[in-house]
Amino acid sequence: MAKKDIFIGFLIGILTSLLGSFLFIAFYIKSDIFSGIQILRENGYLGKVITIGTILDLIAFGILLKINRELMARGVILAVIVLALSTLFI
Repeated sequence: MAKKDIFIGFLIGILTSLLGSFLFIAFYIKSDIFSGIQILRENGYLGKVITIGTILDLIAFGILLKINRELMARGVILAVIVLALSTLFI
């Protein structure tokens, strides 16, 4: 059960980060999502946008702690660590 909760938290962390990145691209880049990602990649800003997208993980982490889902909150932190390491290589 513990591994399942951590995995669910990890998925929540990844999905909220993707949602945050999508919202940032949708509001600040005035083109469609795929050309926006291409523009960000060409200019070297894709890692920074992914990092900005992880701000929503903070909200998910707080909500999970509020409803006493500590293992899922650990999964969210694991997702943030994985995303931080992946931005080093992008």
